[in-house]
Amino acid sequence: MEILEAFDATGSAHSAAALVGVDPKTVRRYVAARDEGRPVTWPGRRPRIIDPYLAKIEEWVDRSEGKVRADVVHERLQAVGFTGDERTTRRAVAEVKAAWRAGRRRTYRPWIAEPGLWLQFDWGAGPVVPGPDGRARVTLLFCAWLAWSRFRVVIPTWDRRLGTLLACVDATLQRLGGVPTYALTDNEKTVTVEHVAGVAVRHPAIVAAGRHYGLQVHTCVPFDPESKGGSEATVRIAKADLVPTEANLLTGYDSFADLAAACEAFCATVNGRVHRETGRVPADALVAERQRLHPLPVAPFTAALGETRTVNTDQTIRFGSVRYSTPPGLVGAEVWVRADGDELVVVADTDNGLAEVARHRLSTPGNPRINLAHYPDHPQTPDGGPRPPQPRASSPAEQAFLALGPGAQSWLVEAAAAGAQRVRSKMTAALELAALVGAAPVDAALGIAAAAGRFADGDLLAIVEHRASGSSGADLVVADEAHSVQPGTAAWKGFGR
Repeated sequence: MEILEAFDATGSAHSAAALVGVDPKTVRRYVAARDEGRPVTWPGRRPRIIDPYLAKIEEWVDRSEGKVRADVVHERLQAVGFTGDERTTRRAVAEVKAAWRAGRRRTYRPWIAEPGLWLQFDWGAGPVVPGPDGRARVTLLFCAWLAWSRFRVVIPTWDRRLGTLLACVDATLQRLGGVPTYALTDNEKTVTVEHVAGVAVRHPAIVAAGRHYGLQVHTCVPFDPESKGGSEATVRIAKADLVPTEANLLTGYDSFADLAAACEAFCATVNGRVHRETGRVPADALVAERQRLHPLPVAPFTAALGETRTVNTDQTIRFGSVRYSTPPGLVGAEVWVRADGDELVVVADTDNGLAEVARHRLSTPGNPRINLAHYPDHPQTPDGGPRPPQPRASSPAEQAFLALGPGAQSWLVEAAAAGAQRVRSKMTAALELAALVGAAPVDAALGIAAAAGRFADGDLLAIVEHRASGSSGADLVVADEAHSVQPGTAAWKGFGR
């Protein structure tokens, strides 16, 4: 400041330099920087070999809208006489592109959400899990996000059709405990039928569902994902924690039920911790936001879910003269069924809202579709065989024998199946032997006897003595009618020859 003040007072670089004690070139450099409108203390910029070509580079960058590559620019510069290296060109192109984007950068206004106003939802690709027919199938994740409280809902599905969408929306509103004013989503065919002059035409079923719940469905502007960034972030976070990748070290899911349980655990985790943006726990914020939500209707919207059926006492429904099984707990309830390609989808009104409860391959009359997993307590095993009996004591003696351990229970089941004689007396003998040598050796011997099929008198004592001598029971000899301990005469056939 003293240099500039001296120059303004004298009007000469030499006089000002003599007053402040600096070189006249320093005075001229400071004055020139001030006249150009740049800080006088900044380092000076040396002329570069590429400076005469900057105008041409700016022209190429503007013509390509900032997409031209630096190697292409370098080739063109060489054609017009540029002799510098490619590194110099890359630096110049980067500077010109930064200046070009600075005047065209899009600005965003932060979205300040209002309680009870906006709900956003979107779809994401889920993991591969075994389908209803046992073959691996790709799933989908329905991800919803309440804007003010940041409460998230993730529901796994097999498809994204209209009926599935409405069921997921109903389940989401049930979890929220109310209905917001607006719902924002993408322009899918289940929501937007077409665009006319840039105006989205809503699907009639979506409009009817919105009237039923008191919810107005909006869609984002095409090619403008920023208008629903909350749901996009929910999908991204859900996929990062639920879809097996090398980053999260997940091993996969054995069934669709395991995926549904994982989604429930994920929602409990993200809704139970403090949100970084709001500083509140979403579950606690939802309690306050429910005061601004509209009440839920008594009955869900089911117009697009298909035909109604009543579940019979054998847990089956009829569709097209074919019986299809349903999970337990729905006997006498009304469910909705619809054909989805070559599959039959069964939707029920559960405690958490509408949900898909079963999915079968379509069949023909005379060929029912029964999922054995829907009958967990049936006396027949899933492979078709009868279930083994489960011993239940009805007297103190039976209770004492079964208390010896799993070997005693196996012995009783196998002995009964083999038609052994005097079972009760042998049980009493086993208890007396356990009082002498202990319950553990006798239980192990009973397990070996059950596996070997030895139920005669004295077999249990022989096995206990055999194991007490240090021998193992690995080399079991299973009694068989075709087996005999009598040695054969094959060794004598060579005598006399």
